[in-house]
Amino acid sequence: MNQKNSLGLNKCFLELDNPFQLFEKWFEEAKKNEINDPNALALGTVSKEGIPSVRMVLLKGYNEKGFIFYTNLNSQKGNEIKENPNASMCFHWKSLLRQIRIVGVLKQVDDKTADEYYKSRAYESRIGAWASKQSSVLNNREELLNAIENFKKKYQDKDNVPRPKNWSGWNLKPQSIEFWLDGDNRIHERLKYTLDKKGNWIKSLLSP
Repeated sequence: MNQKNSLGLNKCFLELDNPFQLFEKWFEEAKKNEINDPNALALGTVSKEGIPSVRMVLLKGYNEKGFIFYTNLNSQKGNEIKENPNASMCFHWKSLLRQIRIVGVLKQVDDKTADEYYKSRAYESRIGAWASKQSSVLNNREELLNAIENFKKKYQDKDNVPRPKNWSGWNLKPQSIEFWLDGDNRIHERLKYTLDKKGNWIKSLLSP
């Protein structure tokens, strides 16, 4: 490795100037090595009162415009995002000893994008989007199961289940992306990309 141009990092960082290219490389490695849900990420949002909340969601798409996940817009996270669109994501791939943290602003995807993804879901998952009033209190489990059966009766044509208007996707447009690699004796390697005012990605090494 050319030390004159190198930041001195492990070769898995690839010396790339575009963080999306590096994310794609790491994500492909995760798909090969993670047993379950390599697209799982911790999503952090904050309420209007400033109370943080973190939960696991699944990445369902990404490109240089951002990282997309789907949810009920009236869920806790949906309501928090409406109040405060600033959010963070964290991927942790234990099998690779790697982590990626992303900070940015969330924006709802357009209807066409949401419709296309919704149609790709299994029939039971599409019905579930109708039946579940996500994050609301259930009197008992049977209440939810009954709702599922009722919506199955309503939408018996498995090829024609419309997307609920309160179910869509959010796209996180990143302002910074940090790549982390586990190191011996807690001497980890960290590379952070930050978007400047001109839209250029600036690379910085961070202390572990």
